[in-house]
Amino acid sequence: MPLKIQLKKNQKIIINGAVLENVSQRNVSLLVGNDAAILRDSDILTPEDAVTPASRTYYALQCMYVFPDDPADRHGKQFHEFLDGYEKASRSARPIIEAVRDLVARDDLYAALKKCRELIFHERDLLADVQRQIGSQIRDTAVAGQPDGD
Repeated sequence: MPLKIQLKKNQKIIINGAVLENVSQRNVSLLVGNDAAILRDSDILTPEDAVTPASRTYYALQCMYVFPDDPADRHGKQFHEFLDGYEKASRSARPIIEAVRDLVARDDLYAALKKCRELIFHERDLLADVQRQIGSQIRDTAVAGQPDGD
């Protein structure tokens, strides 16, 4: 069944590894008539944005999806290394990680990408908690170090 895609001005999409950008002044419609690896602008992560363990995992999986014919399976190896590392660092992410692994094993990489985005949100929540804890410790230490009022 064909897929109709609307691209707004300056919006990008990846189809089978090719980056397409709407450079016209108006919206453009594309009709994809066969099976293709497609990522919309909002789902694309650039190498420059893959700076955290979860985002590196997502980026490697994205490359597996978009470039499935990599003979060395470089992206697959990176993906498994990053995912294993994330699991060791964050046991609370295990249910998400298991779901991602299952989807990859079933070769449903698009669904795995959607699930892998949850790792990025999980990581943001963890980092926010750590930041709050550190802020609280700093405040407690500063208050404890101040002399009592006269």
